[in-house]
This record gives sequence, C-alpha cells and structure tokens, in this order.
Amino acid sequence: MAKQIQAVRGMNDILPGDTQVWQKVEDTLRQCVASFGYQEIRFPIVESTDLFKRSIGEVTDIVEKEMYTFADRNGDSLTLRPEGTAVCVRAGNQNGLLYNQEQRLWYMGPMFRHERPQKGRYRQFHQFGLEVFGIASADIDAEVIMLTAQLWQQFGISEHVRLELNSLGSNEARAQYRDALIAYLAQHEDKLDEDSKRRMHSNPLRVLDSKNPDVQAVLADAPKLSEHLDDESKAHFADLCERLDAAGIEYQVNEKLVRGLDYYNRTVFEWVTDSLGAQGTVCAGGRYDGLVEQLGGKATPAVGFAMGMERLVLLLQALESVGDIRRDADVYVAAMGDKASIQAPVIAAQLRAQVPGLRVLVHAGGGNFKKQLKRADKSGAEVALILGEDELEQGVVTVKYLREEKPQATHSLNEITQLLAEMI
Repeated sequence: MAKQIQAVRGMNDILPGDTQVWQKVEDTLRQCVASFGYQEIRFPIVESTDLFKRSIGEVTDIVEKEMYTFADRNGDSLTLRPEGTAVCVRAGNQNGLLYNQEQRLWYMGPMFRHERPQKGRYRQFHQFGLEVFGIASADIDAEVIMLTAQLWQQFGISEHVRLELNSLGSNEARAQYRDALIAYLAQHEDKLDEDSKRRMHSNPLRVLDSKNPDVQAVLADAPKLSEHLDDESKAHFADLCERLDAAGIEYQVNEKLVRGLDYYNRTVFEWVTDSLGAQGTVCAGGRYDGLVEQLGGKATPAVGFAMGMERLVLLLQALESVGDIRRDADVYVAAMGDKASIQAPVIAAQLRAQVPGLRVLVHAGGGNFKKQLKRADKSGAEVALILGEDELEQGVVTVKYLREEKPQATHSLNEITQLLAEMI
C-alpha cells in the first residue's frame, strides 16, 4: 500500500462535523458587521514581502521568524499573508478607496505564520478583521469596540471576556517614551533575557510585551507611557473612555498593552479571556493613523481589529455557546426497487423546488430497507420518505418519523409538500 500523504504540520483540516459550527460563527460575524454598515473586501493570499516589512516592522517576531516567504520564478520575494490590515491598506491604496473617503471594510480568510502549533493556534489560521479609514475622532474607536461587544452578546459569551485598553500616543510622544524606557532598561540590562536585550535598542516597547516573569519584575518600576502622552492623545483617550462608559462597556486600562505590530498609535485594545489558558487574547486592534501614508498613500486616519477564528470557535465550544447546529438533511428519501430508485431523485427535485430551503438527501448505492433506514437515521433527517413499487402505483409516499414517536403514514405528494413546509 502506498504511503499516505499527511497535511503539513500546523495546517489542519476542518471536517464536516466542525464546518457547521464554523458556518454558524461566520454567519453571525457577517450579520453583525452588516448591521453596522460595513462592506466586505477580498484580497489575495500572496503579497509582496516588502509590504509586511514596511508595515509590521522588520524587528518583529512575524517578520523575523514567522513569515512564509519565497522567491517566484522572476526572483521577486513573495509572502503568504501573515495578517490582514497591511493587505487591506495596500488594496485600498491601489484601488483608490481611501483618498478623501470614509470606508468601513471587513474581511475573512486564511493567514499564515510559521509559529509553534498549539491548541487554537495553527500555521494556517483564519482571521476575521475589520478596518475603518478616514475618521480621526474617538467616536469611531468607540464604534469598533462597541461592535465587538455586540458580537460577544450575540455569541452569548459577554461574561467570559474582558476589555483591556491603552493609548500609545503620537509618534513624537512615543519617541520620547522610547528614550526614557531605553535609559531605564540599560540600568537593568543584566536582568533582561536575550530577547529583551535585543529588542531594547531596536524596538523597546516590545519589551513591555515580554512574558518572562523576571523581565516583568524589572518593568514594575519602569517609566509609564501615560506620563509621556501628548495632550491631544490624552484628550482622544479620555473621549473614548467617556463613550465606552456611556455605552456601559466595562474596561481596564493596561499600560503595558502595546500590541505586537509596529504600525499602531494612540488607541490599542484587546479582548481577553481566562477560558483558554495562557493564550487568552480573543480579539485585538487599535488605531494606525500613519500606515496608509507609510505604504504610499495619502495621510489617512485608520482604526481596526482582528480575531483568530480558530480561537473563537474553541472558546465557544469550551463555553458550550455554539447553540443548536442544523442537521445535515431534513428529509431522507429511501427507494425500494429499480423503478422507485429512478423516481426518487425526481420527487426530491420537486420537493426542493416547492419548499425553498428544504434539504433532501436521496439514498444511493442500493441496499435493503434496513440499511437505507440506518443511513436515514445517521443523516440527522427528521423524516424518511419511503418509495416502493406500491407507492409508485398509487402515486403516494410513506412518511416515517425518525425523531418523534409518531406512526408512519401515507400521503400524496401535495400533502407531503405541505407537511414538509410546516416542518422547516
């Protein structure tokens, strides 16, 4: 026997038993963003490597360690997209969507990062993201966060997630803070791990994001970013907090929250949970007012967020908040005899046409009556329609209820149509 080819490590299959959960989650996401007036955008999986180096930052784990990068036959460096924001900006710039316009956009699809696979984190993962362009005021920051809060309500998990907020300030304020932080870290360099020592001079704000307890102990007395914020950023953050208070959205200010991507400024936020172990972030985002210009467009304010869908599905399953999943079929048609097996698909087609949304599964492959009913039960269908030689001669169909204690009965096709329409 030939050796089976396995999936690439960290890239998993989503099997039929799980796709219904995914479809329900995707439908909820689509309905929520549509209710806020957002439009879908779709873009390629493969992009120029330079796009991510210029946006995410060269001294980041994603660019240094995690990107799937290769040279095409022309020698151009290409990368499987590791995140969606930079790609959305590129698409907006290239297609003239952003100049002097407000845009509310969302996207959903696979991303790729070569990191250590673990529960809820894969090398190919699916991301749902949302981006708003052209609005600089804090009201849109609040809208984006309120939209996520509505999502948690619709999923029934509001009690299991909490919001953390911070402001990174302007580029100038952050530069001042950067110098102060470097000076402080230099005094304690002997207590830093190698990763933090490397980041100390290239990207010191990322040291704040360290998970090393020894580094966190050093940071306990480090200068605070809030002490270096410019007045405009302070006012922006205060406005945002006031709007969240008015909306009844609870939050915690976390001054060590900096996000792992270089393009953020002012507002940053994360929704976190204690229900997924150490990797607790469910959704994260913030403002990135300089990215559009950085990637060749006109200066355009922007804000957005992204969430990993594998982690969201995992959380919903852990909290048993998926809800009812629709069965594979509503009706299973079992046919006994050659003539009946020829007519069964014809009758199924009539039922689908007359009852919109009805899912009819027709038995195929032969087999006795017992085998066909066993498959009918396994399909999850509510009823089995039995078609034999006698039914064909009389122009009727026998209905066997699979989920209720009802006696089977014989009906005309018109009666069957009415019965099934009421059932679904």
